[in-house]
Amino acid sequence: MKKSLNNSKYILILVFVMLLTACSAPRVAEPQKAKALPENFDTKLKKAATSQEAFIPLKTASYFKDPELEKLLAKAILQNPDYLILQERILIANSHLKVAKLALLPSFDIVADASGTHYGKYTMDGVGNFDTNLSQNISERQRIATDLTPNLFLAGKVSWEADIWGKLSNRKKAARQRYFASKEGMRLLQTRLLSDIATLYYKLVALDKQAAIYKNNLATQQRALDIVSAQRSVGKATELAVQQFNAQNNNILAEAEQLNLSIDQTEKAILNLLGEYGGTVNRSTDFLSGHLEVLNQKISVDSIIHNRPDVSEAYFELLATNADAKAARASFFPTVNLGAYGGLNSFSFPTFFDSQSFAWQLLGGITAPIFNKGQIKQDFFVANKNQQISFLNYQNTITIAYNELSALLHRTEAFQDVLTYKSKEIEHLEIAVNVSNDLYLSGYANYLEIISAQKNKLQAELDFVDIQLKNADSQVLLYKALGGGIN
Repeated sequence: MKKSLNNSKYILILVFVMLLTACSAPRVAEPQKAKALPENFDTKLKKAATSQEAFIPLKTASYFKDPELEKLLAKAILQNPDYLILQERILIANSHLKVAKLALLPSFDIVADASGTHYGKYTMDGVGNFDTNLSQNISERQRIATDLTPNLFLAGKVSWEADIWGKLSNRKKAARQRYFASKEGMRLLQTRLLSDIATLYYKLVALDKQAAIYKNNLATQQRALDIVSAQRSVGKATELAVQQFNAQNNNILAEAEQLNLSIDQTEKAILNLLGEYGGTVNRSTDFLSGHLEVLNQKISVDSIIHNRPDVSEAYFELLATNADAKAARASFFPTVNLGAYGGLNSFSFPTFFDSQSFAWQLLGGITAPIFNKGQIKQDFFVANKNQQISFLNYQNTITIAYNELSALLHRTEAFQDVLTYKSKEIEHLEIAVNVSNDLYLSGYANYLEIISAQKNKLQAELDFVDIQLKNADSQVLLYKALGGGIN
């Protein structure tokens, strides 16, 4: 009875020490909440109406609506080196998660040990073994070999750290959240990869269209040159006019050659992203787009922003750092380790497998930090500050995502109007070129007016393609801002 009371007293003292340690541990900073998003985007687009319903993720094929581009995007997912590397990193993150889960379970080891020792006559073990062999209380099988004393041990050993304060479980949570963050990082890389390819692809389409414009303009210039040359032969035009038209033609040829160089370089950039050696890139002859259809659905501001991979990645990293801080705080508390082993232990080979050679042991220990608290405090301080940094990064990512999407919705509307105006400009300049040729033949205009009209038309057509390219780039940026898509 007295012994039981003493044990209870020790347990109460132990509990008191643990509670005292817990009270002295610093607190984890309270998780902060990001600022509430506006209910609407700052845009005049009527199509971009808002709703509380979840935003439907994009589908790449229906967004871009270009079969040649879709083939390139599908190939990039299978072949891009950076994307393949990140897939391997996700497998590594998954392995870290499995390790963190297994840390909560007991460990089991098989221990086998064999040794032989010759004890000196003037040692405690040597004298003790000699005296033991003289005892009448032991059997012949229990006598110890004194020349070379074996020690044979074969057992199963179990050890387990009791996760009383949540240190191991919080490490598991941190590993799980970082695994989720790595998957969002992969989705972010995929979105950037597909966006980069789409941007280069549209640049190729634009370069092809501009090359065709130069070719058609050169044909128009050649017809004007033929007219001027014919008039010079009959004395109605000067050599100066002929040379001006020749110079203009050579300028067009030089710029067309530079375009061919840009086309080759852009193709090589796409092939690099595909992980391929050389070759050509198949593409459409015009800008094919269906991106405006996405604006027909009602957009939930909160849903679309938090669906973006960069925002999701930052959110999971915030959760991971919070778990890190909790795990760091648990290091202030005592660690309870339990263990046991059971197996065979003998000092002779004949008796090793005897049932009476079976041995077992129960182990228990408590480790409380005392003099190393300075290190623990610094680790906790760093973990707590990392949590604050992650929150600020998360808030900043949300802010950038909202403003980026809002600006792109404005831009999408503006480019539609600009394209309409530039198309009408080209129509008028086409008429001006025809009129200038007719006036020249009838003597009411000089050759400089023909050159000027053709240069204006050429520049307007090139500008129109440039605006089409900017509109396509805006489409790609909108794809990224909406969180990318699935194939």
